[in-house]
Amino acid sequence: MSLAFASERPVVGMVHLDALPGAPGFDGDRASIREHALRDARRLEAGGVDAILVENFGDAPFYADDVPKHVVASMAALARDLRRETDLPLGVNVLRNDAEAAVSVAAAAGAAFVRVNVHTSARLTDQGVVEGDAAETVRLLDRLDADVSILADVNVKHSAAIAERPLEEEVDELLGRGLADGLVASGPGTGEEASLDHVADVAAARDEHDADAPVFVGSGVTRETVVETLDVADGAIVGTALKEDGETTAPVDESRVRALVDAKA
Repeated sequence: MSLAFASERPVVGMVHLDALPGAPGFDGDRASIREHALRDARRLEAGGVDAILVENFGDAPFYADDVPKHVVASMAALARDLRRETDLPLGVNVLRNDAEAAVSVAAAAGAAFVRVNVHTSARLTDQGVVEGDAAETVRLLDRLDADVSILADVNVKHSAAIAERPLEEEVDELLGRGLADGLVASGPGTGEEASLDHVADVAAARDEHDADAPVFVGSGVTRETVVETLDVADGAIVGTALKEDGETTAPVDESRVRALVDAKA
């Protein structure tokens, strides 16, 4: 599989879902979840992003790797609505690390890619030790005959290594043994800037593997930093900087989207 976007340096805009039914933050209004998701998707498309990525951001605290079936059902319905609303490629991330659910939702909704926070190895997180399950994720894609690519995080945010390993080994395993289609390099937390040195190291390790896999920066990209970021990375996943007043949980601000997209042109 290969990731294909209209732009050579794609910007992927985030659709952060409100708390879904069953989550502590759910306010009882199912219709507003859909309305807010479609509103943000429309604003992202109008602002010029190249793709959108939907995730259950409002569902904290997150399940480690197995969300309830009602979460999968809600996300599948919402992802399908997003596919109908825009012509942009759609990605799916099921937090914290339910790759099986993400692939299932993506296959059902006709999405183009999934983001998997821990695809190989293991990380220490606020959900405990989260382990990758690349063997099942890749085989599920085959079983579902789904043309869905895998974007895998390298040293994912909101986590720590259980044991230090060379970055080159991590990248080699994600691409070589985990069969990831692309990589994501992030800062330490949501909205926090990624070190460009780290991004460059991930890209260099990708090159050493001789893989045709894009490297995306997964947090902290702003209008002011997008040019220097895309001088090092192949694309960016942007959420917080595209929201009203730069607040992660606020609605998408179309003017902020357009300003960032125009800045990277």
